[in-house]
Amino acid sequence: MADTAGAFPLDCLVIANPTAGTVTEGLVREVAARCGRHTRVSVVRTRAPGDAARAARDAVRGADRARTGEGVRVVVAVGGDGTVLEVVNGLMDGAGPGDRAALLVVPAGTGNSGYRSHWGTRPWEEAVDTALTGLPASLRRLDLARVRERDALVALGAGAGLTAEVLRSARQAPQRGRARLRAGLEHAAARFVPYPGRVSVDGTVVHEGETVLVNVGGGRHRAWQYLVLPQSELDDGLLDVCVVGSGTAPADVPALLLTGEHVDRPGVVYRTGRSVCVERTDGLPLCFEHDGELLADAGTRLTLDVLPGVLPVLCAPRPGPAAAKRQERAGSVSEPVR
Repeated sequence: MADTAGAFPLDCLVIANPTAGTVTEGLVREVAARCGRHTRVSVVRTRAPGDAARAARDAVRGADRARTGEGVRVVVAVGGDGTVLEVVNGLMDGAGPGDRAALLVVPAGTGNSGYRSHWGTRPWEEAVDTALTGLPASLRRLDLARVRERDALVALGAGAGLTAEVLRSARQAPQRGRARLRAGLEHAAARFVPYPGRVSVDGTVVHEGETVLVNVGGGRHRAWQYLVLPQSELDDGLLDVCVVGSGTAPADVPALLLTGEHVDRPGVVYRTGRSVCVERTDGLPLCFEHDGELLADAGTRLTLDVLPGVLPVLCAPRPGPAAAKRQERAGSVSEPVR
């Protein structure tokens, strides 16, 4: 994005998905009113898949036409991780050399891991105020990934094995929200059988053999509560990958993921790189998800490539060196250290 020393919000387009987990008409009005304290606001309510992407794409093109000073058009995604991914696809599809549209997430889905990766556990009202009054500090360019074989964007992260199976199990769980995802993981973990797999990072094999799970991405948390990639940074130009092998019983995984202690277990590999290849070596298809959606007909091999610094996002500003050191001494993992 161009020099943003004098950046201010041109306007906010609120894109709300009425079918997302906790979206209500009252919440949409509240979000619009909150944004309206700082700039002009318009609201789009999606009716069908693809609506959010189209609205975001049009917002980017409108911002490019406006070119008013250093203003930034803000696209506010109100929904879950699926809604966020659709908005991201629209933003990226409409983006050009002079793009001036930035994403802001309001959590209203089941997992809301995208919001947590941007803002930690702070209330969304505080996040909106900080984002819209804190420019240019709150404006950062975050990494995305692309599934090479499908030409599909990944906003938050991807998983194979147990952390993908949880999505199937959660469909049968009677709970709602995050409790449903937790119940789904515990149910899947109790029955999961490791699969023969191989993982390569930048062309080097880092794991081969029995595989419980593989997670790749930039967000530290999945399903809000699981600290799957505790060392990940949102804008370092790299993908983090964590592989849990046969040294960890699948039934032990849910408790370990809550604290990030899985990374210290025998047989666990944690690496960073620009390209990650995930394979199943017995000829059967991978169970694979990204951004909380199972990928149908995944095949036996998928490759994720990093797209460094391509997505303008309003999120928690980077702390200065002193703040980063305080967080490190405190051992805090509830919010991303930036």
